[in-house]
Amino acid sequence: MIQTKIFQSSAFRLAIVFSGLFFVTFIIAGFLAYQIILGDLRDRLDESLKQTFDLISRSYAGNDLEDLTATVQSYAVAAEEHDRVFFLADAAGQKLAGNVEKADVSPGLASVSEADFGFGLSDSYRSFRGTFDGHLLVVGASFSEIEELGGLALTSFLWAGGLASLIAIIAGALLATAVQKRMQAIASTMAQVGRGDLNARIPLRRNGDDVDILAGQVNAALDRLASLVESVRQVSVDIAHDLKTPLNRLAIIIEGALELAANGEDNTVDLMQAQEEAVQINATFEALLRIAQLESGSRRERFAPVQLADILEVLVEAYVDVAADSQQVLSLVRRAVPIPMILGDKDLLTQLFANLIENAIRHAGAGSRIELSLVKMGDSIAVGVGDDGPGIPEAERTRVFQRLYRLSKSRTTPGSGLGLSMVKAIADLHGAGIALGDRSPGLQVTILFEPMILEAK
Repeated sequence: MIQTKIFQSSAFRLAIVFSGLFFVTFIIAGFLAYQIILGDLRDRLDESLKQTFDLISRSYAGNDLEDLTATVQSYAVAAEEHDRVFFLADAAGQKLAGNVEKADVSPGLASVSEADFGFGLSDSYRSFRGTFDGHLLVVGASFSEIEELGGLALTSFLWAGGLASLIAIIAGALLATAVQKRMQAIASTMAQVGRGDLNARIPLRRNGDDVDILAGQVNAALDRLASLVESVRQVSVDIAHDLKTPLNRLAIIIEGALELAANGEDNTVDLMQAQEEAVQINATFEALLRIAQLESGSRRERFAPVQLADILEVLVEAYVDVAADSQQVLSLVRRAVPIPMILGDKDLLTQLFANLIENAIRHAGAGSRIELSLVKMGDSIAVGVGDDGPGIPEAERTRVFQRLYRLSKSRTTPGSGLGLSMVKAIADLHGAGIALGDRSPGLQVTILFEPMILEAK
């Protein structure tokens, strides 16, 4: 059994690739979210500065400079470590109140540094400068809080992305382990098949996933392979068993002909009998080869739209006199409904129904009625060939499709035992089901063509 390391498995590698892609995508999305958050916080900060400026300016009630100075100073005292900056000056630029000594900032909203307020550090600030009633008022706020919040958000995204990637890798390892077990089951089964155990099958979980579907298809292929191998084995046994008698008979006939020739007597009759035996043996081998060709599916490329009603009408017309010569009645019964066309090989389908008609004529006996029927059943088409002859015992109905198999009562009649085998092979090639039933008395053969329907006639 081939062993694959977890970290070398396709499932784990895919998990790594997708976790990496997920992490990169997560980081990009996090960075974009970080920028959006920063932009929103800055907008909120700008709006807060404007509102603070408006609040202080509206508190000034004409020439009440002392009250204005006290208000600004109270704001300045409440500010912690210059996270908020307030500066009030008169028209000459002399400081009246505030927590900074100067405010060299542009009018309106502006981004400035601590140096513009006389600090020695390098933090960034956002400021709003305006005048009212000859007084200059500057309100500012540090970006440090916003940057801390943005950094916290970015760090959270990084940790979340890393954690998600780690979870994806662990999940990939677990998935790879589960998939590897199933792959090993498939490999083990195929190894058993390779060693000749054609009964080995891949265990199914019946959960409908892709691996289960694949395993089911492999099992179906193995079923088909086992069937073909068994068929070949059975053919070999049947050939050895059923052709042994005609070959021995041929050898006896030839030996008799040689003796007649050695005695100077006419051996023409024996030679003609030998020729007939040789022709029959040759026909048997040709039929076996034809069945093998059909089972290989090599004739499907010749499929074309076929109307079954046309084939049956031609065959009834061809065999009605043959049946009459055997004191039998052959007829076709069909309902007055449109019968769809199917996709198939017209020549092979003709041979299929001809074999069934010939079997019925040969075995039904004098005075019997042979009836062909064509009906539409749902989306499928059912073709029936029935007679009121002796029929086939139920215990042997599944065996008559075997190559060279013949009923005991049929061994005295001409034939090779390949007619129904040919019928089964042609039906299988067309994806049709075939069933034998009892008409009480007689036999009913029904072939159901599944919907390979192209159009309605």
